[in-house]
Amino acid sequence: MNILILGAGRVGESVAESLASEQNDITVIDTDPVRLAVLQDRLDLRGVAGNGIQPSVLKDAGIEDADMFIACAPLDETNLVACKVAHDVFHVPTTIARIRSPEFQDETALTTDKQTGFGVDQVICPEDSVTRTIRKLIEYPVALQVLEFAQGLLSLVAVRAVPGGPLVQHGLAEIPQLVPNADMRIVAIYRQDKPLTEIDGMTRIEPGDEVFVLAATDDLPNVLAAVRKMDRPVRRLMIAGGGKVGLRLARQLAGQMQIKILEVNRARCDYLATQLPADVLVLNGDSTDEELMDDENVQDMDLFLALTSNDEDNIMACLLAKRMGARRVLALINRKAYADLVQGTTIDIALSPAHAVIGELLAYVRRGDVEAVHSLRRGAAEALEAVVRGDRGSCRISGRRIEEVALPRGAQIGAIVRGLPVAGSDESLALGDKRGDAAPEVIIAHHDTVIQQGDRVIVFMPSKKQVREVEKLFQVSATFLG
Repeated sequence: MNILILGAGRVGESVAESLASEQNDITVIDTDPVRLAVLQDRLDLRGVAGNGIQPSVLKDAGIEDADMFIACAPLDETNLVACKVAHDVFHVPTTIARIRSPEFQDETALTTDKQTGFGVDQVICPEDSVTRTIRKLIEYPVALQVLEFAQGLLSLVAVRAVPGGPLVQHGLAEIPQLVPNADMRIVAIYRQDKPLTEIDGMTRIEPGDEVFVLAATDDLPNVLAAVRKMDRPVRRLMIAGGGKVGLRLARQLAGQMQIKILEVNRARCDYLATQLPADVLVLNGDSTDEELMDDENVQDMDLFLALTSNDEDNIMACLLAKRMGARRVLALINRKAYADLVQGTTIDIALSPAHAVIGELLAYVRRGDVEAVHSLRRGAAEALEAVVRGDRGSCRISGRRIEEVALPRGAQIGAIVRGLPVAGSDESLALGDKRGDAAPEVIIAHHDTVIQQGDRVIVFMPSKKQVREVEKLFQVSATFLG
């Protein structure tokens, strides 16, 4: 796919890195030639220096042949205008804009209408994606990652196994007997930061393993309790950094728990105080100041979040908070090398803003009827939700038992959702009419489960290199007869 990216900042760089690794033709436009030169030295892409809203610059970048235009510049206005030019002047099939202002994030007609609006197919906001991710982690305190599929009916959760969990030191074949009240499928186990290449009924869960489990969302509390003892709910929260993410999160959680915000900038503190309810305590101070952290009783916090724009400060603040007794700590980290270094150490969770939003882009890049994509383990692995379109004679996955599907090594089909229509699909509507008003059925995958036309299938892949092979399974071919 030929993809044009406007903006070589943190988001644009992460998007380019993720997409370039999948053999796409990537061109990045930015006003800073030095930044582009650094990016070109590190990644297999082309850089064009210039103003990305000017048609001449876009033309030089090859927009006439582009399949997708992604605007990730710092200003909303730049991204919206650039998408308008890309759509109206150059007729780019897909335009995506990074938008920070909540005025445009709901994909209103002003943003997405092809005739009268800015012609944006998809609006992405890393800050909003990070906020949703953190809220999920607050809802399930023992989880490392919680990702939803099939309109929220299914969830893929990553959790660290600890001694004492019902499934720890037991084989996967024992799951139905040990946890009879929750149907689940373990799709991957990472041991010492490396995936186990083969998982079967004899595989045992060891303390320290990072376990990826797929289950119905309603069953998540029982599933998490099976891998480790459930933690108490988050009632006391401390946020280091009152930027866009910190403010969004505090607004959404105000009144539900005790919240303290530490912000080093006095003017920003004054602004936060006007935007938040009186029960949210805003403090002017440095989260790496041990005396201040002690005065504010960081040792009593259920969760400490370091959400500043400085990776080093976030890491140091989390290390300090953990050493002083905070129950769990999360650091917002932009640099992938830092995130890889600290994840799973003293810092419980290292969260990358770019990877929190990358799945929204990947759903447009993936071939076939891909409904959702989630990037896992900081971009190394992936889970996708795809719709089975063809029948047994035209599709390699339709009408077959899971054990008959030729999956890449280590890839797992975790679950199927049957009876959930796909928006805008005549075929899906027809299938829905045949099923009547029955509720969608969540089917946790087993070796003899038969995949049917119209099913939504969730596949876990330990390596992004396996994506193309999995996509071919869902492609419909008039010549394929099985």
